[in-house]
Amino acid sequence: NIDYAPTFLDAAGVKVPSDIQGRSLLPLLQGKKPADWRKSLYYHYYEYPAEHSVCRHYGIRTKRYTLIHFYNDIDSWELYDLKKDPSQLHNIYGEKGTEKLTERLKKELKELQVQYNDPIRNQY
Repeated sequence: NIDYAPTFLDAAGVKVPSDIQGRSLLPLLQGKKPADWRKSLYYHYYEYPAEHSVCRHYGIRTKRYTLIHFYNDIDSWELYDLKKDPSQLHNIYGEKGTEKLTERLKKELKELQVQYNDPIRNQY
C-alpha cells in the first residue's frame, strides 16, 4: 500500500513529494517497467497483540524469497523460497546451502532499513 498515494498523485498529474516511500504504479499499469524499479520490498509489522495476533517482525520480499525476523517477544528468523513454497509453509532458514542467500538477503534488508530510516535497524 506504500505505492497507492504516489500512484493517485501521479494519475492526477500532481508531483509526488520526495519524502514518500512508495512509487507510482502507473508505468507498470501501462506495461512499462522502469529500469530502476525495486528488486525487493521492505516491510515492518509493529502491532502486537492486534487483530491478526502476529508477533512484531520486519522482513524483505523479493520475487523469489521472503526473509522475516521476529523480534521483541521472540527472536526468530524465517526464510521461504516462493518458487518452491508459494504458501510459505516450509521455513528453510538455517538449512544447509542457504547461507549465502541468507547473508545476501540480510544485507539487502539492512540497506532498506537504512534507506527508510527504520529506527529498529540499530536495535536488532
